[in-house]
Amino acid sequence: MTEPTEATPLIADLTFDDALAELQRTIAELETGGLPLERTLALHERGAALLERCETLLRSAELRMRQLVAKPGGLETVEVDAERTVDEG
Repeated sequence: MTEPTEATPLIADLTFDDALAELQRTIAELETGGLPLERTLALHERGAALLERCETLLRSAELRMRQLVAKPGGLETVEVDAERTVDEG
């Protein structure tokens, strides 16, 4: 896989929206076809990593929503470490 550059940031640093947008662009580029094998492989690897990032962030958001606890004065959230939940799940 190619090393991240300023134009291709580390996947772990991307927000959900940024990762999803890049995943959509990656898929579109792959769908055009006619790419050299190395470029196709690099795009496929990055796309798989972007998909994993999106899934991780969605699982974390779902867990945070489930951990909303009704309290007499309103709602309280419990902080969740997204990376830790992925390792455990």
